[in-house]
Amino acid sequence: MTQPPASSAAPLPWLLLLLSVTTGLVDAISVLGLGKVFTANMTGNIVFLGFAASGAPGFRVAPYLVAISAFLVGAAVAGRMGKAHADGSLRRWLLTSASIEAVLLWVSAGFAIGLDVAAGTPEPNVYAIIALTALAMGYRNATIRQLKIPDLTTTVLTLTLTGLAADSSLAGGANPNWARRVGGVVAIFAGAALGALLVTRTGLVIPLILAGLLVLAGTLACALHPAARAPARA
Repeated sequence: MTQPPASSAAPLPWLLLLLSVTTGLVDAISVLGLGKVFTANMTGNIVFLGFAASGAPGFRVAPYLVAISAFLVGAAVAGRMGKAHADGSLRRWLLTSASIEAVLLWVSAGFAIGLDVAAGTPEPNVYAIIALTALAMGYRNATIRQLKIPDLTTTVLTLTLTGLAADSSLAGGANPNWARRVGGVVAIFAGAALGALLVTRTGLVIPLILAGLLVLAGTLACALHPAARAPARA
């Protein structure tokens, strides 16, 4: 498993906070624009898949299976990519990963052109966007997992919120990483709010383009940090 050396950690938390904002954007796009499906958060899809399997109205099996399958493919590819970049620089690995994610999001924006969000038509385009954004989020999750930055998963907040409470002074703890944890919560909240505003007012194209731009611009800024020259493998 690859991970950055300790000296490279400085710029990464800021990048992961920005990526957390894009998670909120992508979840707003998928839930509000693609019909009750998550492409960044697979826990929600498993729950919704259970609803669909039980015959609950308003839930269909196919979108969740597409999202979960694409997410797993993206994660598998990212695992391979992490190993392939183990002997290279952290900068090259991050830029490669960001470029792949941004391209997937921008191709999704292409499929969103002319999409009728309210009607969910044309349906093939809806499934293409689900698959591409889930692929991007799976790739990102596996890459972040290999970076091993504590309390910044960029997509899941359950353990973050648990840590805030369980490690708080009220629970007899020392509040470790509280600022980072709160920052992650605020970042996803802000991204979701911005994404909801954009989706309801403009459709899916602009938020998808914006998400890709934020991923690539943030990673480029991180790559300029001297620590990014360090080897990807500690």
